[in-house]
Formats: sequence, C-alpha cells, structure tokens
Amino acid sequence: MLLIDGHNDLPWALRTFDGPEPDLAAGAPTLHTDLPRLRAGGVGAQFWSVYVPCSFVGDAAVAAVVEQVERVYALADRYPADLRVVTTADEVEAAHADGWIGSLLGAEGGHSIGGSLQVLRALRRSGVRYMTLTHNLNTDWADSATDEPTHGGLSDFGRDVVAEMNRIGMIVDLSHVAATTMRAALDATRAPVLFTHSSARAVTDHPRNVPDDVLAALPANGGVCMITFVPRFVSRAVADWDARLADAMAAAGADHRDLRARDAFAATWDGPPPPGATLDDVVAHLEHAREVAGIDHLGIGGDYDGVAELPAGLEDVSGYPRLFAALSARGWSRADLEKLAGRNVLRVLRAVDDVSQP
Repeated sequence: MLLIDGHNDLPWALRTFDGPEPDLAAGAPTLHTDLPRLRAGGVGAQFWSVYVPCSFVGDAAVAAVVEQVERVYALADRYPADLRVVTTADEVEAAHADGWIGSLLGAEGGHSIGGSLQVLRALRRSGVRYMTLTHNLNTDWADSATDEPTHGGLSDFGRDVVAEMNRIGMIVDLSHVAATTMRAALDATRAPVLFTHSSARAVTDHPRNVPDDVLAALPANGGVCMITFVPRFVSRAVADWDARLADAMAAAGADHRDLRARDAFAATWDGPPPPGATLDDVVAHLEHAREVAGIDHLGIGGDYDGVAELPAGLEDVSGYPRLFAALSARGWSRADLEKLAGRNVLRVLRAVDDVSQP
C-alpha cells in the first residue's frame, strides 16, 4: 500500500529548531517526524509544506518560501538513502518501488508569491506541486477561513491565480480558505483540487473544516479532501477549548491566528487544560467524509510538526498503521484503504498534469 500524506511542517520546524538541527536518520524525539518513524508508519511519499507565516509579507515572504523549497532539497541531499524529491505520480510510484520516501513540495499560503504570477511560475518550476491559497489571514486576492472576509471568496486576480495554477500544473489547495473561497475556486478551476489538511465541518464545527456541500461537490471536480489530525479540527471538546483560548487572547490584545503567539499564550494561560483528541475522532471524520464525498475523494494530511499536540494513538508519523487498522475493523476494504492512502492523490496529480499546458 502506497501511503501519501498531504501535509507535514517539518521544514519549518527545522528552520525554527532550538539548537543544532537533529539527525533525522538517528531519530528526533522532540519532533513528530524522523526517518525511522516515517518507515514505521509506512509513509511512501510526503508532501512537505514549504510554509511561510503570514507575518512575512512582500519580498520577505517570497524569499522565505524559496528558502523553504531549498531546505527540502537539502534534506534529500542529506539523507539520500531515504528521501528522493519527486514531482509526478509516476516518480512517486517509482521512488516507492525503489525503497525511497518520495518528497513532494507544497507551498502553504498564497501570500508567499507576493502577488506575482511570475513567482508562482518559478515555484512550479522548482518542483512545488500545490499552493494553499491562503493561510490564517486573507491574501490580497482570497479570503481565509480565519479572517474577516473582504473578497467574497476570490477577487478577479484570485481567479487569475487559479487559472494560472491550472495552466502550469499546480494543484489548488483549499485548506485554510473560507467556504466562499472553496466554492469560488471550485467554480473557477478546470482541474481537481486538494484539501491537504482539513476535516469535516459537520462533525466538528470549525471554520478550517469543509462544509458538506463542498464535500458533496468533490466528485464532480475529481478532488480529494485529506482529513487532518489537528485536535481542534477533529474534536468538538478541543474546538470549544480553543475558542475560549481565542477569546482570552483577544482580551489580552494577542492574535490567535499567529501560531507562535498562540503557543506562547497557551503555555502561560490560567484557563482550563486542553482536552485530548483521539484516533476515534479522526475515524469519525473519515467515515462522515466517505458518506458525503465518496471513497474516491478522501486522503490523509496529518499536519505533523505543525501543531503542538496530536490525537492519542496518532502522536507521531509512526501512527498511520493504527488508523488503518481501526478503519479495517470498521469494515473498510483493502481497496478502500488503498484509495485513502494514496491512489486518490495520485489520480489528482495525473489529472492536474493532463489539464496543464506547456
């Protein structure tokens, strides 16, 4: 079975690591991700997020995303026995057959192109296969799920971005965007989309999750929702706690959308301790999304090393077999699990390449 995870923030975690960069081959217990645990988890290919915080704007954001792209290539150079940078579905399958973990790149946050289609093209030439249209704040051309709407989804330039992504073979990633942006992008795109790390809003009512009408639209588009493990997206109790944290931060003049500020505030907050999420919470989202979108439109995007806590049973990248065992125990067939693991994402990669133009 070829497992392709849609989103891992290891490159940014390494950029901000406190101390010398750990040896991923020897194991890195302070991270969620290292090579022994990727092998134990059965990961065949990983979309590494070349993430840039929203605090980086303009030229600084462009420079940072280029640096993050280079960091992924440097990881493959440092660990040539384990990692190989790949850009197509055929390359993913070939790397897996030869024993490598295929390293795909995805840019998280449309602000990283600095409003330039030329930068977008340069990222694609460098091997970046998807771009998340926003992160936690709006861009100048697309509304985020966690910001005040200003564009009604996409501006005219936002639709130009989607059209150019279709033309050059870059996947439109709709995680992090407002529901209006999801719908506008689905109307605008000629190619299948991904939600690289989102879950089902009907199960956990969080703005980062996908409403049922959008899930139901995926079969017509051919896209895939890659269910994430982020506790506040998969557990109602954690989402409620996080809402209280957001209120406390707002009262203190802090911005909950700033991930570093959020972690720092939570560490000293005198509110209740966070409840925990579980593997069963993730299963509930997968089963709901299968019911609404169908098995051909599901994947997995754990968001490892992008969050402080993970559900019990999925604490690091070695946990995927436990999730697949739980789904098998609930009657998911081998064919279902193979589609969820990677076959659906490979189909999207091929379809996006078919739509693109030289």
